[in-house]
Amino acid sequence: MSNTSFSPLTISDDLVDAAHASKAWPFEEARKIVKRYAKGGYPDHGVLFETGYGPSGLPHIGTFGEVARTTMVINAFRLLTRDEVAVRLVCFSDDMDGMRKIPDNVPNQDVLKANIGKPLSRVPDPFAGEGEEGHGSFGYHNNAKLRAFLDRFGFTYEFASATDYYTSGKFDDALTAAAKKNDDILAIMLPTLGEERRATYSPFLPISPASGKVLYVPCEVDGDAGTVTFADDDGDTKTLPVTGGNVKLQWKPDFGMRWAALGVDFEMYGKDHQNNSQLYDRICRALGARAPEHFIYELFLDENGEKISKSKGNGITMDQWLAYASPESLSLFMYAKPKTAKRLHFDVIPRAVDEYFQHLAAYHKADDEKTKLNNPVWHIHAGNPPTLDMPVPFSMLLNLVSASNAEDKETLWGFISQYDAAATPENNPKLDELVGYAIAYFRDFVKPAKSFRAPTDQERSAMEDLASRLDAMPDDADGEALQTEVYSVGKDHGFENLREWFQALYQVLLGQDQGPRFGSFAALYDKSRTVAMIREALER
Repeated sequence: MSNTSFSPLTISDDLVDAAHASKAWPFEEARKIVKRYAKGGYPDHGVLFETGYGPSGLPHIGTFGEVARTTMVINAFRLLTRDEVAVRLVCFSDDMDGMRKIPDNVPNQDVLKANIGKPLSRVPDPFAGEGEEGHGSFGYHNNAKLRAFLDRFGFTYEFASATDYYTSGKFDDALTAAAKKNDDILAIMLPTLGEERRATYSPFLPISPASGKVLYVPCEVDGDAGTVTFADDDGDTKTLPVTGGNVKLQWKPDFGMRWAALGVDFEMYGKDHQNNSQLYDRICRALGARAPEHFIYELFLDENGEKISKSKGNGITMDQWLAYASPESLSLFMYAKPKTAKRLHFDVIPRAVDEYFQHLAAYHKADDEKTKLNNPVWHIHAGNPPTLDMPVPFSMLLNLVSASNAEDKETLWGFISQYDAAATPENNPKLDELVGYAIAYFRDFVKPAKSFRAPTDQERSAMEDLASRLDAMPDDADGEALQTEVYSVGKDHGFENLREWFQALYQVLLGQDQGPRFGSFAALYDKSRTVAMIREALER
């Protein structure tokens, strides 16, 4: 059964052979699924991939990363199977979870405080009337935000709401089975709990008819009748069926039940789930289903090394990244070293942008399929990376903005056109896009942190000499020739570590600690302007 929902793949015998041998992590994960069905063949309905989302706060960039990475595994699997097996990606939102705490980064917090304990899909939308369209509830608002972003990236997925699945009957069979297997689930869960919690723990959480809250109370489960009996918030003892949205499962049993109900074949999640992974698997098997294949990734950290959190709102949001860099650079950040904890802060953006274009150039220079499949851009673009000419790296554009104090694209394009007469905003829209990003990034992050310093005597002498030597060079000297002269000046003036010489140039001339190749920058900025910048800095 061929899949047509995802972007078309280029498939050849050589490419498939290379995929089977590739050490790129998406292919390693995809081969787990191939092996899963090696003996019995694939089910008629195909292979199901799932990602989970807890809408207790605004979706953050880590949520996007989970969908992006899963999509990379899907495309690897499609190539391994020559796109002859149907695949689905379900993005599941646990919007029936009870709201336990108030996020710091949302308005109208009194509205949320008044609804603590209720399912997220039944908590009023605090953004309604704040310049946004109301979505009916806090959970649905966050669901809409996530879907809008995933749609913007062009992901192929099916969105699923826990509230819909619990209330519409889609989970009824699985919930009835869980009630019958209540003792088995307890046998799995109780040894993992403290003594006090073991005494009151129930896998089932009734939704109070009196208060509308998700109740963490002892329950008597009747597996034959498919009911739970409990003390409600109003003090009365009540009995409810486990079906029809009257209850939800605790989050660990819910994981296993969901896998069993949907027939999930693959799901990845963060390292914070690692210790519970075996519990999810055992509960899934207790309900008569096969546990999915897993991939556990490391968590993202904020600038202080703390885990990013929806409730805290630390780290970078998806919209913030896209205000300063291309979507492809974000996908590259997600692809690289998923099992290594990484700082997710604004200072990682410029490097990610330039590395993307470096990988793209390397992809088109590669002459063998193995090298291409190990290149991140194959996975970012589902096997069809574009051909782009990027004559000026992003880091260079940032320094050009810094040196020229440009605040508009036209000024920057004036420099670029002198450097490369063939480049225009019309024939290189991607470069024009980067120009806009560079201006925004410089304005918000580089300019406020600029700190010029005076040169030492040794540095002053070297910079005076550099200005004179550059001034004497031909006007059409290219970046390599200019870079050679910069090196020579550093050596002639006794800089044993040339890195210190270049750092001095950046600190004295640009007010920052790092920069691109100085010769290439001088060629782009213009040799005579560079000489004037050096002399003005020395006078300053």
